[in-house]
Amino acid sequence: MKWNLHRPLGALFGLVVMGSTTAGASETYPIDTGTTAWMLTSTAFVLLMVPGLAMFYGGLVRTKNVLGTMLHSFAAMAIIGVLWVVCGYAMCFGATRGWIGWDNSFFLLSGIDHGPNAYYQIEVNGATKYIPHLVFAMFQGKFAIITPALIAGAFAERVRFRGYCIFIALWSLLVYNPLAHWVWGGGFLTGKAIDFAGGTVIHISAGVAGLVTALYLGKRRGYPLATMTPNNLVMTLMGAGLLWVGWFGFNAGSSVSSGLLTAQALTVTQTAAAAGALTWMVLEALLHKKATSLGLVSGILAGLVVITPAAGDVMPGGAIVLGILASIICYGAINLKSKLGYDDSLDVLGIHGVAGIVGAVGLTFFLRSVPDHGFGLQLWYQIEGVLVSMTYAAIGTLILCVLVEKVFGFRLKKEDEMAGMDHSLHSEHGYGLLNLN
Repeated sequence: MKWNLHRPLGALFGLVVMGSTTAGASETYPIDTGTTAWMLTSTAFVLLMVPGLAMFYGGLVRTKNVLGTMLHSFAAMAIIGVLWVVCGYAMCFGATRGWIGWDNSFFLLSGIDHGPNAYYQIEVNGATKYIPHLVFAMFQGKFAIITPALIAGAFAERVRFRGYCIFIALWSLLVYNPLAHWVWGGGFLTGKAIDFAGGTVIHISAGVAGLVTALYLGKRRGYPLATMTPNNLVMTLMGAGLLWVGWFGFNAGSSVSSGLLTAQALTVTQTAAAAGALTWMVLEALLHKKATSLGLVSGILAGLVVITPAAGDVMPGGAIVLGILASIICYGAINLKSKLGYDDSLDVLGIHGVAGIVGAVGLTFFLRSVPDHGFGLQLWYQIEGVLVSMTYAAIGTLILCVLVEKVFGFRLKKEDEMAGMDHSLHSEHGYGLLNLN
């Protein structure tokens, strides 16, 4: 595959967006059922990652916060699910170029439900294909849902539910949507920085936003002196398994095709995750004489995150190296957290942010094909994408933290935090038990 076939201006996830078709044209170029079927499957896979994330995070917190923590993920499905249909897709992928995109026909998705814009035209290796535009829009919407849900892990166990809901709604509109437009939707980084499935747009932005929010809200009461043991590592393992399965839709689905590029993305996703998990187990065995379940799932996530921006552009050998590097560097970042003293509850920066940076920059050294402009310039594009994502996410998140805290309230009151989110915010108990930490 030639480089310029899958990295042009206006390209998304490795494909050329050729524009809308007419109803008549759809008869000449009918819906590609194979690609459509895979995109429907991938959309379901990515949505599956959200309850998987809820289980992953829910098992890591204390018993009194398990439901409140899981609700953060499910609330994102509801809130962002509506916002995406109303205006999110238009902001990210509308034809207007600027801070955001916009297309009136994308508002409420009414213009792509039927008529001229109902068929989404793509080109893969010179072949023109069509899928329903709604399928493409819904696939993208799942990325918008999971990103703010990832952030919640950084400030787990200490936020008001109302403040959280308002925060993620504003963050999605004002931080995620512009970033997605800049990198994927025809903005100033489109066609420059390679981000196949969300290294910069999703993982780096979520990691940085998580750190900023955790620092602004402050530590959990009692941290780090009080014991804060995970309540259910069995559930965390199951959640990690769902995330791994769902990630095939996340990465391989981002090919928006059903062919060689899909297979390549799927293969390196599996390879990097396995390499990351194996590396973390070896590290723990060498340093602590025993491997842990929490370490294993941390390695899985590190490998999955690192390959996300690179899935369409590196070979399996590069995926192994990136998976190894991600585990080693993320392991060091998490250990550094305790020395620096900040409370990123579930290591959103330590895994998602750090592995995202390693993948976004590191992919340059393992590219399958040489870019026309050379490796040096491509490396700069990757660094530029990382810096833009980090800077914009940090500034935007800080402003929103101040706004939400001052106007609506964000940090839990002391008595509510001590009682636990499940009881104080939701009048429920995850396991039907009372007075458990």
